[in-house]
Amino acid sequence: INYLREKGAKVILMSHLGRPKGKPSPEFSLRPVADYLHTLINQPVAFSHDVVGEIPEQIVAHMKNGDVALLENVRFEAGEEKYDPELARRLASLGDVFVNDAFGSAHRAHSSTAGIAAHLPAVSGFLMEKELTYMHDELQSPARPFVVILGGAKVSDKIKVIDRLLDQADTILIGGGMAYTFKLALGQTIG
Repeated sequence: INYLREKGAKVILMSHLGRPKGKPSPEFSLRPVADYLHTLINQPVAFSHDVVGEIPEQIVAHMKNGDVALLENVRFEAGEEKYDPELARRLASLGDVFVNDAFGSAHRAHSSTAGIAAHLPAVSGFLMEKELTYMHDELQSPARPFVVILGGAKVSDKIKVIDRLLDQADTILIGGGMAYTFKLALGQTIG
């Protein structure tokens, strides 16, 4: 964020929080994120209560170089997780370049990830670059014992990663919601 600001960009941030199922839900609002980000960058962060439409368009139109704006939780939009091409187009219309720095979400074919990248030049951010470099280097010649820790809600999102690591890892630890799938496969009960 600071790198882009220093280069004179108008930085429009978007993210998701929780699983609000395509409807606004106060407990998943990104407003507190905007308030806290303001303290980290020592500059006001404009906050749009809408993801797309007139309000974010006006905020972006009034931004100056180096300004930062945060859109409300993209998962408040019903089309976000379904890759709604119109939502993707409207999100992309707010910017000129798409910087994806969310490694954990980059694989999802959502409107705010793959959708925007279909409309704008897209690059990875510094955090994603760091994670990709680390993963490449570590997978080429990992230190032993090589222990992989995976978590998350769904095994289906990570099954290819697990399959790829089975032959390389000495141990794979699985936690979070993914562990339930394995417990059920072993005949154990969950709840």
